[in-house]
Amino acid sequence: MSRLFLGLPAPAKLNLFLHVTGRRADGYHELQSLMVPIALADTLDFEQRGDGRIVRSGDLIGPLESDLCVRAATLLRQASGTSFGVDIVVEKRIPAGSGMGGGSSDAATTLLALNRLWRLGWSRDRLAGLAVRLGADVPFFLGAGPALAEGVGERLTQISWPVGWFAVIHPQVSVSTAEIFSADELTRSTKALTIADFSALRDNAGRDGTAAAGSLFGANDLEPVVRRRHAEVEAAIAQLARFGPARMTGSGSAVFAMLSSERAAQEAVSALPAGWRGWAVSSLAEHPLAAW
Repeated sequence: MSRLFLGLPAPAKLNLFLHVTGRRADGYHELQSLMVPIALADTLDFEQRGDGRIVRSGDLIGPLESDLCVRAATLLRQASGTSFGVDIVVEKRIPAGSGMGGGSSDAATTLLALNRLWRLGWSRDRLAGLAVRLGADVPFFLGAGPALAEGVGERLTQISWPVGWFAVIHPQVSVSTAEIFSADELTRSTKALTIADFSALRDNAGRDGTAAAGSLFGANDLEPVVRRRHAEVEAAIAQLARFGPARMTGSGSAVFAMLSSERAAQEAVSALPAGWRGWAVSSLAEHPLAAW
């Protein structure tokens, strides 16, 4: 088996809806969300080391000890007892603090890569037991593709969802997830969807997945809180709303609109204010590393 993996993808995700259905006694929130991977990804290189060290280079956001790739590699090394180490190089394309799960996706790709590189042979379920300790979104990126996430995000039901085109805008502001979830004005009592409700949503989505977000997929309960606190997110939603129903993903700050074609998505991101970033991307029917 090769001691080197180059250019492994870590795709971003969008939350087509995100409902906060309650708050637990431990302070964590109960969520329900439809999550889909999209064709925007970080790329990671891995080379096995024999000295047990974990060396991280490339694009780095924040302190090294907080990096999710380093934490994932350290956790897997400790749990498996392997004597191997790894060099990890990350090229970032997914903005930090955007609600698109870049750090979580990097961590999941790290677990998948090192499971092979270190010849561990762990199942995905066993890896998922570590993933939930790294962050609520990490288990999703170990899955095969689109999924309904519940609990704090760790209970996943893999689903088939139509591939569609999205215009995505990042208004270059970072949102604190902890701040938004602790906001007094956050709605925490949205009624959870049943399986029958969810099946109806999927059936109504259409073959191209471009049905109206506002009426079809409920809401993002975090969005009103973010829009009041970050004028940039309010402005980004107004920008995309000119082309179709627009919504924030995750805890922000990226926003998206589901559109009818690649051309429509490209038009929606073709003329943005200075400093903003935009992408015309499709959703993915499965994770690029689903076969791993």
